Amino acid sequence: MGGQAVPRYSQIVGELRRRIETGELAAGDRVPSTREITRRWGVAMATATKVLTELRREGLVRAVPGVGTVVAAPSRPVRTARPAAAARPDGRPSEASSGHGTALTLGRIVRAAVAIADTEGPAAVSMRRVAADLGVATMSLYRHVADKDDLVTRMMDSVMAEHPLPAEPPADWRAAIEVAARQLWALFRRHPWLAPALSVTRPQLISSALPYSEWMLTTLHAHGLDLHTAFTAHLTLFNYTRGIAVNLEAEREAEAHSGLDSEEWMDTQEPALLEILAAGRFPALSRLAAAGYDFDLDALFEFGLQRLLDGLAALIE
Repeated sequence: MGGQAVPRYSQIVGELRRRIETGELAAGDRVPSTREITRRWGVAMATATKVLTELRREGLVRAVPGVGTVVAAPSRPVRTARPAAAARPDGRPSEASSGHGTALTLGRIVRAAVAIADTEGPAAVSMRRVAADLGVATMSLYRHVADKDDLVTRMMDSVMAEHPLPAEPPADWRAAIEVAARQLWALFRRHPWLAPALSVTRPQLISSALPYSEWMLTTLHAHGLDLHTAFTAHLTLFNYTRGIAVNLEAEREAEAHSGLDSEEWMDTQEPALLEILAAGRFPALSRLAAAGYDFDLDALFEFGLQRLLDGLAALIE
């Protein structure tokens, strides 16, 4: 009797796994999307989705917003036991020897937490997980941070401090506002977890965010707005940018669960949409669907930013 046939999706997984393990596809390289898999191997979308789901389950790939599914970095090597000389009198590792001989500091804790959030999303960040990545006892983290909320606030402060605004703003008020808004958008792009973590109704005390407020207030007040109106304008622009950016983390999570990027997901919805539009009740939407619409968060952000600045121009002038 012949052996049982290997499922088609398993064959494709095996081929992609081999390419990753041999280095043909290196860490950070894009792997074929579900659409590319359906075209290259002649399989259905459901099969292609199953392929990427299995590769993610094995930890070989991960989803990156705005990029697609890429090869994941190799797992960290298993840590070896520390020598007895590094132990304290009570038998526990000394803090100075924690984390491969490097003293545990607040900076190391925050950097480790940011790295986890950047690659795996905010849900993966926990005191236990950060401690495990640093090779220390979970309780040792509490000497430096009060709790997870305190850690997240310090994470936000850290990433914003890494990208300060220019020392001198442009003389033109509109150009100055564009600089701040675009830098904030780029920051949200680099750290998709940041926008959902920030609160407008209960703002966290983030010292590195204060220069943004000062920049906006100084610019708008210097061009005729009273401080109260200038601050309201600042909050409007900030919350607009944050509101668009919230979609970045949501999209990363959706792609991780579905195996489809936003464009591929839209392709799966197209038949049902066209069936509804065929009734003729929505002629404008029908024309738009026929012409095609390229959804792009960067373009959406820029369009809205310019319209908000047009409104501020009327207020200022």
